Amino acid sequence: MAAASFNSRLLLLSCPNYSTGFHGRPRISVAKLDKTAMKTSSVAFSINPASHKWPQKGRILLPSKAIGAGSRFLQVSQNEFRTHRQMLKKPMGANGETLSVGFQSVFGVLHLAISLGIIVAMDKFLKRAFVAAAIKFPSALFGMFCVFSILMILDSVAPSAAMGLMKFFEPANLFIQRWLPLFYVPSLVVLPLAVKDIPAASGIKIFFILVGGWLASLSVAGYTAIAVRKIVKTEMVAAEPMAKPSPFSRIEVLAWTGIFVSSFATALLYPTALGTNARTCLPFLLAATVLGYMVGSGLPSDVKKVFHPIICCALSADLAAFAFGYLSQSGLDAVLGYYLTKVSSNPGAGDILMGFLGSVIISFAFSMFKQRKLVKRHATEIFSSVIISTIFSLYSTALIGRLVGLEPSLTVSILPRCITVALALSIVSFFEGVNASLTAAVVVLTGLIGANFVQAMLDKLRLSDPIARGIATASSAHGLGTAALSAKEPEALPFCAIAYALTGIFGSLICSVPAVRQSLLFIVG
Repeated sequence: MAAASFNSRLLLLSCPNYSTGFHGRPRISVAKLDKTAMKTSSVAFSINPASHKWPQKGRILLPSKAIGAGSRFLQVSQNEFRTHRQMLKKPMGANGETLSVGFQSVFGVLHLAISLGIIVAMDKFLKRAFVAAAIKFPSALFGMFCVFSILMILDSVAPSAAMGLMKFFEPANLFIQRWLPLFYVPSLVVLPLAVKDIPAASGIKIFFILVGGWLASLSVAGYTAIAVRKIVKTEMVAAEPMAKPSPFSRIEVLAWTGIFVSSFATALLYPTALGTNARTCLPFLLAATVLGYMVGSGLPSDVKKVFHPIICCALSADLAAFAFGYLSQSGLDAVLGYYLTKVSSNPGAGDILMGFLGSVIISFAFSMFKQRKLVKRHATEIFSSVIISTIFSLYSTALIGRLVGLEPSLTVSILPRCITVALALSIVSFFEGVNASLTAAVVVLTGLIGANFVQAMLDKLRLSDPIARGIATASSAHGLGTAALSAKEPEALPFCAIAYALTGIFGSLICSVPAVRQSLLFIVG
């Protein structure tokens, strides 16, 4: 009976259906198993347990068959045993895994801060150097080409060093890509201040030129890229996959909501709590801008095609400014003035966001490098489409302005509609009697139109590859269009970046030629 009891316990522990914490509730009772063990002890061991030869120390031998030829009774596979052992070990390492995850999170934050800080510091240094040297060319574009050149040189000399540099700056690039559209919004938020002095009739004509001109420039740039590709017979290959930033979490939304509510109430009760009105309004205006972008990013895809997150973002900031202006009786214009002061000693929310623009442009170099093989392979179509599109944009704007009867001074002011603000302002400075504020407003409006409709229109025009889509977007809607498209199609960002830079550079170069300026003025009338 002792042998039978011993056998029953051994059989019970070996049975896959017995509940040991791994298999669930037992299907065989102990009493029933004791009787079974008495009948099968001779089959299981052939002798009594006292005289049975046990396996050597450290080895476990599992019986393969105990009852009959087809029975699975007592069959325990090696995989099941390993699973039991792994499950026993897992809880023991839980604390260690938690500590490891926590350490990685802290390290990730530090990595992001250092890599982003280097890019920001580089941008600030270049700005000061260019100002000191009285160079009017945008320092960020120079920095972008410098970083791209360094990466290309390293790639040819020491590829591992180039890849290491790319990996080091990856957190900063993902951060910038995640918030990219946000950095172009401030000019859009204060747009009501820029257009309020333009007559309604002239405003309608300008809007007509912008919408028609944007669509024409988009089509010319996109189809030129495809036509040149066919002429030079360049075979299209797939772009390198680009990492997409993570979506916004509920915690982030709640955190920014808390900042908005508390800082809005503080600014109402104590208008100069932080020293000046602009500084006091900065937290809630910044929070309103960020929340608008988060809400807009969470809209359904079909809605975002006609109502881009950038629009939602700007509307959110304007609504917050309107609400504060109404409740504080200071008015909308005053609050928008607090939003973008353009004074470094008294910054507003817009100044903080626009302070990252140079860093954003420099970071484009890493996206261009990642797609360097495609950029080199399609260099002919990139340069050709940018040159043709820029010339078309300048001369078609001049011609349409004359045809619709727009005042010559206003027509000249909107000539660089497809060129980024910094270079557009330098271009109109070559002409006399222009309205620089109108130039800035027109550039922003063009970007707004592109940002809101570019993806849907590219689909309508059947421009499907990232090269044509990127070139067409940046050549027609500069930074805002680039930010809008790359947020949804990261693989198009490198081609947006290079077309964005080349369009501004080539536009500045040809407008610096007296003969070109005279021909444009002749068309304007």
